[in-house]
Amino acid sequence: MAYIVKIAQWDEPVEVDDDQTLLEAALEQGAPYPHGCRSGNCGACKSRLYAGRVEMEPHSDFALTAEEKESGFVLACRSHPQENLEVAWFNDDEEAVAHPLRRFEATVAERTRMTHDILRLRLALPEGVAFAYTAGQYASLRFAGLPARDYSMASKPGSSMLEFHIRAMQDGAVSNFVQDEVREGDKVAVEGPYGAAYLREAHRGPILAIAGGSGLAPIKAILEAALNKGMPQPMFLYFGLRAERDVYLEDELARLAAAHEQLSVRVVLSEPGDDTARRTGFVHEAVGADFDDLDGYKAYLAGPPAMVEAATDMLAARTMRPEDVHADAFYTEAEKAALNG
Repeated sequence: MAYIVKIAQWDEPVEVDDDQTLLEAALEQGAPYPHGCRSGNCGACKSRLYAGRVEMEPHSDFALTAEEKESGFVLACRSHPQENLEVAWFNDDEEAVAHPLRRFEATVAERTRMTHDILRLRLALPEGVAFAYTAGQYASLRFAGLPARDYSMASKPGSSMLEFHIRAMQDGAVSNFVQDEVREGDKVAVEGPYGAAYLREAHRGPILAIAGGSGLAPIKAILEAALNKGMPQPMFLYFGLRAERDVYLEDELARLAAAHEQLSVRVVLSEPGDDTARRTGFVHEAVGADFDDLDGYKAYLAGPPAMVEAATDMLAARTMRPEDVHADAFYTEAEKAALNG
């Protein structure tokens, strides 16, 4: 059986089969539905349900709170219609982006070991292919027929190469294949762009960026794009890592800060092990110690879910509005499976 869904921001009705989610059907039928993880973990496809009824698969409370559900919000990626619907995707500001979804085959142009567990891949676009995205978004990559995985672009839009920072995960078949087997000249299937934690270019207040581990990738893209566009406001980057061996791109970040006086970069180690001159502790606690009031700021967060959730709570305690927090939590496949029951 199929149900008809009317989406406020899309002229054509969408037909959703029993075995589809609202998001799957909308994307299949060409609607530029905002979305991110597609597994109930990020909240990018949050939507208001005006008419009809859905059944929702398990999802993270971070993506959709109990209060939001009571207020009539659903996640399109977890929603199976039980009758005809009327919905509107949630737009928290006036800077929604809807780049064309592209699928193409890129070529590995460079692979560079950044740390003991992070590899930087630079992919060359095929001749004649333009890939439009906004800094902070990500793409789905497929290597050698393995399952697709999502990785954030570390390159600013318009770059001649797509840059990704891929961290080896314990029992991660794809990430470990990339670390050990992928070579220059290999082909990579790319699909995207995705994600809602992108740079809001109209914002003129200060920017606070918090990155954990390979979460530096989208944060780097956001800051580089903001500086390249001449955005004049103060920008603060807090980069949280476990130990000294996990620090990477420090020289590049230092050069960026030296060239732009409004940018400051602070590295924080949570488990330094040996004596260190660096700041220590959890990165969200370092931010909380430095700022009492963050009203008027925009925050961009990327990294492990625990860091993102702790940072989000800290920001709320310092008067930052929820709509000014743009977060990309890097869930592993195991974490997604656990959340989805």
